[in-house]
Amino acid sequence: MGGKITYFFLATVLVLVFGVVAMEGVLLLLTGKPAAMGMGAIAFVLPVIGAWFLWHNTRFARDAHRLGRKLAAEDGANGADDGAPARTPGGRIDRDAADAVFALRQAEAEEAPGDWRAWFRLAVAYHDARDTPRARKAMQRAIALHDGDPVRT
Repeated sequence: MGGKITYFFLATVLVLVFGVVAMEGVLLLLTGKPAAMGMGAIAFVLPVIGAWFLWHNTRFARDAHRLGRKLAAEDGANGADDGAPARTPGGRIDRDAADAVFALRQAEAEEAPGDWRAWFRLAVAYHDARDTPRARKAMQRAIALHDGDPVRT
């Protein structure tokens, strides 16, 4: 819950910053000087790019949480183990345990390339192994498979 509150707080601050940048853009456009007007025009592009980025990240997080809740409900009904790797006394994920779970999850995804559950679990394994770019790609694939969208290879 704390992560959601932090995310929405930071997203709100970012939207406010977008507003300030747009207002500064208006002020620069009103100066009538060519250089300032050019900077003012660019000031309108930045909030658009930022809003696009914020929208896509929010949609990705929402879809990933939706799949996580669905998988947790299914696993709870089946009594399945989540396969979470062991943790060190300090609370960090043990690297050797994460590698072992990763090998298992990768084999599952290779055996069932059309199963969103396998790709979701692989994404979590990538995340546990601290490979964020591959975790994101695996999660995007899981979301696309779940939603019936075409999957890019």
